[in-house]
Amino acid sequence: MNERRPDNMTRITTPELADAYIAEQIGALREQIGDKKVLLALSGGVDSSVVAAMLIKAVGDQLVCVHVNHGLLRKGEPEQVIEVFRNQMKANLIYVDATDRFLDKLAGVTDPETKRKIIGGEFIEVFAEEARKLDGIEFLAQGTIWPDILESEAGIKAHHNAGGLPEDMKFELVEPVRILFKDEVRVVGERLGLPAGMVYRQPFPGPGLGVRCPGAITRDRLEAVRESDAILREEFAKNGLEGKVWQYFTVVPDFKSTGVKDGKRTFDWPCIIRAINTTDVMEVTVEHLSDELIDHLVKRILSEVPGINRVLFDYTPKPPATVEYE
Repeated sequence: MNERRPDNMTRITTPELADAYIAEQIGALREQIGDKKVLLALSGGVDSSVVAAMLIKAVGDQLVCVHVNHGLLRKGEPEQVIEVFRNQMKANLIYVDATDRFLDKLAGVTDPETKRKIIGGEFIEVFAEEARKLDGIEFLAQGTIWPDILESEAGIKAHHNAGGLPEDMKFELVEPVRILFKDEVRVVGERLGLPAGMVYRQPFPGPGLGVRCPGAITRDRLEAVRESDAILREEFAKNGLEGKVWQYFTVVPDFKSTGVKDGKRTFDWPCIIRAINTTDVMEVTVEHLSDELIDHLVKRILSEVPGINRVLFDYTPKPPATVEYE
């Protein structure tokens, strides 16, 4: 398999180009995996879902999917992954609730790179533990894409899925979309027959809400991120923005400010809303929301999410800002 994206590679924008890529990768996957088993880190996001569909086509029931709930997922997400993959796609899915294990390891850790490394390292450990329970696992599949590789090489940020496995693990990596940009992964996913809701689902970082809870992660602040994010997604769907805006989410930073509620002083967190558009994730523009929608979001978040007393909107493009806060 190609380790690097060829300089002269044509951007995959058509069904024909996607079909050619799929055919090439399925051949390469069969050659690489043979009759062995492959373990897939299935987050339920676009990249890992496309990898799952490609592997099912290539090696069928030799694929074992593991969905790890690290406690940093969006509201309702673990349930959705089980419904789509286990119930609808009949995938061989193992569900692991490792919430306490991850959050305990992250307690008191403030440095963003350290947090990413802990989450990534713990992911690998969980997969290793699951693999040891199974016979014949020799491969670990990952939804690494080309921007992950580029940003890791440039030192912009560490990626949980752009690094190696622990020395004692003998897994070989399987990364069938590693030379693709996000828009290409979606075209490929459509051709693989994945439902549109999954293919066009907005991207979600490997460390999950952990990178949207800057500073040391606490369960109450993490819950504030989860609840405010659910409100944002609900309102975007109601207002016809779902699928039109590339990515939107909330961030709850680790500082407090003074406010007033019911005539009494509060000392609570701000909630930052980010809504952005991009094709390749290398450059990002900001989606400008209507005043009415912003006012409505502010009202809902302040009244429904405990611990929030301000709502801010982030107008910063990339560059200079990255998509995520950590």
